[in-house]
Amino acid sequence: MELTRGMIRRFARSSVDGIDATLLTVALLLMALGLATLYSASQESPERVIWQLRHLAVALGAMWLVARMPPQVIMRSAFPVYVAGLLLLIAVALFGDVVNGARRWLSVGVMRFQPSEMMKIAMPLMLAWFFHRNEGNLRPREFVIAGILVAVPAMLIARQPDLGTALLVAAAGFYVIFFAGLSWKAMGGLVALALASLPPIWSLLHDYQRRRILTLLDPSQDPLGAGYHIIQSTIAIGAGGLSGKGWLKGTQAHLEFIPERHTDFIFAVYSEEFGLIGNCVLLVLYALLIARGLAIAAQAATLFGRLLAGAISLIFFTYAFVNMGMVSGVLPVVGVPLPFLSYGGTALLTLFIAIGLLMNIQKQRKLVRT
Repeated sequence: MELTRGMIRRFARSSVDGIDATLLTVALLLMALGLATLYSASQESPERVIWQLRHLAVALGAMWLVARMPPQVIMRSAFPVYVAGLLLLIAVALFGDVVNGARRWLSVGVMRFQPSEMMKIAMPLMLAWFFHRNEGNLRPREFVIAGILVAVPAMLIARQPDLGTALLVAAAGFYVIFFAGLSWKAMGGLVALALASLPPIWSLLHDYQRRRILTLLDPSQDPLGAGYHIIQSTIAIGAGGLSGKGWLKGTQAHLEFIPERHTDFIFAVYSEEFGLIGNCVLLVLYALLIARGLAIAAQAATLFGRLLAGAISLIFFTYAFVNMGMVSGVLPVVGVPLPFLSYGGTALLTLFIAIGLLMNIQKQRKLVRT
């Protein structure tokens, strides 16, 4: 009996080995807020919440596996994962399913997934490995190659069209390049190049993307069309006031004024029901998540770990900032989910794999110190 208890204790200790309590607690608190809001946004129907719980179970399993994986395996997987992501994006362009006028999904048997989500992890993973491999010989040529590695998948995703995800993938790559030591002079040149490329980029945008940008300046010019999302979401946020209307009592969501209320615009539902106080709680949780990630990056044992952890932390920031800005009418509507709150299996899996990578980097630091 004592032997059995000892085996159980050793198994329990080994199961939680490498799990960072702070990261997991904050992520689960965000998930709890997300599930409560999702239940309200789904007209109090448990079906979507049950599906999200299933997604969460798979995502937690993936996080646990990644957190316990040998660091060398993660580094060696960077290039194959990146190449696989590129091939899947090409497959989407050739054989992908068209949903709402966009070709973003790939069907495999009874399962359908969005390969562009995979690139949000594959991109920083690949660039962190690339700069780690060339750590002692970083010249302008390496930064140019890194820029090409970012541009190719970003352009493939933008052609789907999915401008929001393309920007997030590009941002993930840029963060790694920045942390790798990109000079301020080069950054200034990139900013000038970006500004100079705005006119040709504008001409390449789809009509609905141009309308979204113009509507940002004046949503009232098309209140029943392109401006509808922004108008209704800002009404919901304002209606929440200081403490909100209360859980399940939001009128904008329950009267179905808010479109995409369980995915991209779930923040509007949350704001109406929990108000400014609830938003402050949400911001604190995101700040804790990002701060913990940056602390792990600062203490990482290798350049690969520092670059990857720093990029993942800022990806969390970009997700939250872009979604909240979009729903609040500060940024154009680009279709970016709110991390851990928006409904979606592929996005949730990506987020928890990112959490698992941070845990792995933290575990590696402890092993090196030991």
